[in-house]
Amino acid sequence: MLTFEFEEPQESVCDCCGNVSVRLTRFVYRDGDAYAVCYAQFTKDHPEKRLSGIISLGEWGDDVPPEDRVAFPFQIWTDKHNFQVGLVNANSSPWRHVTLMGRILDRDEALKHPWLSEVFHITDHMVADDPQITGFFGATG
Repeated sequence: MLTFEFEEPQESVCDCCGNVSVRLTRFVYRDGDAYAVCYAQFTKDHPEKRLSGIISLGEWGDDVPPEDRVAFPFQIWTDKHNFQVGLVNANSSPWRHVTLMGRILDRDEALKHPWLSEVFHITDHMVADDPQITGFFGATG
């Protein structure tokens, strides 16, 4: 069973439109053990309603180096009826320079990775259970 720990949102001003940008940090536990870390960001009232995110999976214990983790960058949007999740290349990720997440996979490599289903399981929880994300997208989905 997955459970989430929600850190307080961090807000800033979007460079392109001047609206409020929100950054989220989420810790994911599986059966009580550290399992993944998620970062997400979106801009309120932005012309394009999209969330950018990254999920890092692997070992998160004390003294475990980032080399024991891999990260999957993605975007979430809606088509008015359903949530859509698309993997993106590492260089498209706002976290492309963050080494704590482990090696950031490009889209083609991520699509072949054995943990891909885990990524989609976590994004399903994000759009259903995270109050900041559900509030951003409204009742869609």
